[in-house]
Amino acid sequence: MRFALILLLALCIAPLARAGVVDAPASDIDISLMTYGPGDIYWERFGHDALEVRDRVSGQAIAFNYGVFDFDQDGFILNFARGIMAYRMDAEPTESDVSFYSGEGRYVRRQHLALSDEQKDRLRRFLIWNVQPQNAGYNYDYYLDNCTTRVRNALDDALDGALGKQLRERPGGMTYREQTARLMSNQPWLMLGMDLGLGPFADQPMTAWKEAFLPMVLEEEIRQVRIGSGADERPLVADESTLAPSRLDAPPEQAPDLRWPLLLAGIVLALPLALPVFSRHRVARGVFVAVGTLYTLFVGLAGLMMIGLWTLTLHRSAWGNFNILAYQPLAFLLIPAIWKLRRAGRPMGRFAPRIAGVSFAACVIALLLHLWPDFPQRNMPWILFALPCWTALFATFCRRHD
Repeated sequence: MRFALILLLALCIAPLARAGVVDAPASDIDISLMTYGPGDIYWERFGHDALEVRDRVSGQAIAFNYGVFDFDQDGFILNFARGIMAYRMDAEPTESDVSFYSGEGRYVRRQHLALSDEQKDRLRRFLIWNVQPQNAGYNYDYYLDNCTTRVRNALDDALDGALGKQLRERPGGMTYREQTARLMSNQPWLMLGMDLGLGPFADQPMTAWKEAFLPMVLEEEIRQVRIGSGADERPLVADESTLAPSRLDAPPEQAPDLRWPLLLAGIVLALPLALPVFSRHRVARGVFVAVGTLYTLFVGLAGLMMIGLWTLTLHRSAWGNFNILAYQPLAFLLIPAIWKLRRAGRPMGRFAPRIAGVSFAACVIALLLHLWPDFPQRNMPWILFALPCWTALFATFCRRHD
C-alpha cells in the first residue's frame, strides 16, 4: 500500500516534474541487484535481496523485494505449519532498506546491471505491475519460490532466458541440505531439527540455477554471466559497491559434518540403554529407565513429525523422509516395557523384544540402503545416531536370565 501511494503521488505531480522511476526514460534509469547479508535471527539466516530501480535525473530509487510476511495475519502459525505461507511483494525507498539492514549489522551490496534500455523498461514495467495489491501475493516456498527465486526469474525474463541458460549449465556447489546446515549452524539445535526433518528432496543434484535460491549465491553467480552477442557482448554486472559492511560473524564456507558428532552422541546414549545387560543393580535399572524413556519419546515424536510433514503439509522438502526407518512411532510401545523392567528387573512377555527387534532391523535396513550409490537421501548422520541406541535396546530386551 505504501508503494501504491508513492505511485499515486508520482502520477499526480507528473505535469510539474518527472515521476522518477515510474515514467522516466529507460535511458535515465539504472537497475541493480541489492543483496543483504545473513542476520542473526533464524529467519534472517538465508539473507535477502531486492531489485532497485533508480532514476539518475530525479535521484529517486525504489527497492522491489518479495520477502514481506505478517506474523499477525489470521491463522499464520497454523498455515505456516501446513506449508501455506502467504508472502507478498513490496517496495521501499532504497535509502530506507539500506538504513534498516545496515542497522542490523548486515552487509548491503549493490550490483549495477548492464541492461539495455529495452530490458530495463521491460523489467521496470513488470515490477510496477507485480507490486500492485492484486498481483503482489504469492505462496512462499523456502527452496523453490522465495524472495530470491522471484528476483532471479524476473531478471531471467528481462534477459530473454540468458541468465537461466548460463546458470543451468553450471553445477551447484552444495545441496539444499548442505546450504541449510551451513547457514543455520549458529543455532545447532534448530539446525539439527531441520536436518532430521529434510527428506530426499534436499539432497538432489544442484545446478547454479537451483542453488541461486540463496541471495548470496545469486550475487556471486551473476558476476560470471555475460549478455549480448558479438561486439555487444558484455558482463551482466557493470560495477558493484558495498554500501554497508557486515558487522556479524560470517556463516562457515562449508556445512558441518554431522556424522562423527552424532555417532559419538549415539554411542554415549547407548551405554545406559545397555546397562541391564551387564547389571541388575537397581541404580542401573533406574538409569536405563530414565534414558530409555527419553530416547523412545524423542524417536516416537520425531516419527510422528515426519509422518505429519509428509502426509498433512505442503512442505515438499520433508516428503518421503527415509529417517522414518530409524525414528518411528513404534517406539512409544516400548515405554510400558521399560518401566516394567524397572520394577521386575526384566521385561515381561515377548512383545517388547519383537518391537525392539523390528526397530533395530529397520535401522539396519536404513544403513544398507544408504550404502547403495543411487540412494536419494544423505541421512547417514541420523542412522549413526540411532543404530547404537536400537542395538542396545534390542540387546537389553532380548538378554537371557539365569
